[in-house]
Amino acid sequence: MRLTKFTDLALRVTMRLAVIDGAEELPTSREVAASVAAPYTHVAKVVSRLQHLGVLETRRGRGGGLEITGVGRDASVGWLVRQLEGADDVVGCDDEPPCPLRGACRLRGALRDAQEAFYSSLDPLTVRDLVGDSSRPVLLQLLTSPPA
Repeated sequence: MRLTKFTDLALRVTMRLAVIDGAEELPTSREVAASVAAPYTHVAKVVSRLQHLGVLETRRGRGGGLEITGVGRDASVGWLVRQLEGADDVVGCDDEPPCPLRGACRLRGALRDAQEAFYSSLDPLTVRDLVGDSSRPVLLQLLTSPPA
């Protein structure tokens, strides 16, 4: 299974924001986009979705920027990926034209089970876990020296 680029970017943005402590100035969407090497327009869409999910907050004006919420820090990665990926099937059995095997096919159910097993394996992992020990120094480096 492969995650969409949107979900991948949302996870990177979430991780980037999760390493900021309260003493630092909040980054803007443009700064986050630069630090995760993504176009600003893509990051703006991701920020909107993450804000809707309650994972982060945005503040306007002086002292404003992006900040991860307590819900965001403690969010299960499995839950977050489910929210971002949606409930669509892995294969397009009902696409146009629909698959001629769909009436008697067992593959669709097996793939749905595999997809749920994938998400379930991510359920015990939280965003807080993603930014611990080994990845924290790399994420902190992004704060001071965004990629060119």
